[in-house]
Amino acid sequence: MRAVREHSGPPRVLARMESEEADVGIIQTAALKEGQALNLHALSAVLMDGDTGRILYEKEGEVFRPMASTTKIMTCILALENGSPSDVCTVSKEAASQPKVHLGAGKGARFYLKDLLYSLMLESHNDTAVMIAEQIGGSVDGFSKMMNQKARDLGCYNTCFLTPNGLDRTYTAPDGKEYTHGTTARELAALMRYCIRESPRREEFLEITRTSNYTFTDVEGKRSFSCTNHNALLSMMDGVLSGKTGFTGGAGYSYVAALEDGGRTYVLALLGSGWPPHKAYKWEDARKLFEYGKEQFHFRDAYKEPDLAQVPVEGGIEDKTGTSAVKPVTGPKEQERHLMLLLAEGEEVELQAELPKTLKAPVKKGEMIGNIRYLLDGRTVCSYPLYAGNSVGRRDFYYCVGQVWQHFWPGMGEREE
Repeated sequence: MRAVREHSGPPRVLARMESEEADVGIIQTAALKEGQALNLHALSAVLMDGDTGRILYEKEGEVFRPMASTTKIMTCILALENGSPSDVCTVSKEAASQPKVHLGAGKGARFYLKDLLYSLMLESHNDTAVMIAEQIGGSVDGFSKMMNQKARDLGCYNTCFLTPNGLDRTYTAPDGKEYTHGTTARELAALMRYCIRESPRREEFLEITRTSNYTFTDVEGKRSFSCTNHNALLSMMDGVLSGKTGFTGGAGYSYVAALEDGGRTYVLALLGSGWPPHKAYKWEDARKLFEYGKEQFHFRDAYKEPDLAQVPVEGGIEDKTGTSAVKPVTGPKEQERHLMLLLAEGEEVELQAELPKTLKAPVKKGEMIGNIRYLLDGRTVCSYPLYAGNSVGRRDFYYCVGQVWQHFWPGMGEREE
């Protein structure tokens, strides 16, 4: 199996607006505080706005690195989206041979998919990941292809999945190209944002990853298994929504998590946050990043009503001032609009209009004639449609005849009251 890595840009993520008319934009926002001294242990780190996907802090966020068991957020969300809780998964020879940490069930044992998802996300069992992959994708390679396709669908072109459990692996294709299991901090954060915000199965994902303890049996009820959630940040900080830890010798300690505070949602990703015996480094880094986000970024209504010049109308009837033009507006004045964005102190959005140089008559009031874009750091966060604020008729033959008639016979045809 090979993963395609066709594009080196950051992930495409969506902005959410509080207006039905707002056009959801693609955000690839640069870090506001690149390299600021937070003294993080992680080799790569990203703090992301969970609503818009904007990068709020970044340290080597686009460097490709191994990701260890943070891989399992993709395994989990694909299983939720493509499987059923009652699906029965059987332990294969390959699953039974997976190294620790593992469930330890023998070949032929059967489990319900719902139970295995808790085993996967709470205890991070490697054999469980293989069982799920074989059930959903037909094989580990088949499931890896699904993982890579999902990553590409989400705009994560610098992510390569070779295993469903995150164990270090490098693959050499027949053409000699080498592929390594890994991602970037930017894209890992984007994947977590999808899991908690955009996926149709986000509620189940959150329920699983927030569970402290879970007990289940095999299908026959012969053996019982208990799982404990190893995401210690759930009890260390208020508002933690979800998270997944990871460790391999190649990756070091990795971590991806989400936190909600006062309606603000933050997502972070850490890669290479220390090696043994520094298991606690990832918790230190996570606390620093989340606290930084809570202190520095707050919701502000960034909506501004644009003051735009009129657009000339070719072949249009002139008004009393001798002008044939349309005034662009964002919609009915009585319609209240808001654009709530997570902004640092002093940050302001920039408005950029997209309008034609001229319009052709006739133009009807309320007709869409362009867009107004809102930009942060030079990148679009959303756009609103612009409409014609007035009508302009066409100066055609019938209009000209009417004008001549009114000139020579003013008042003719007018009804007396």
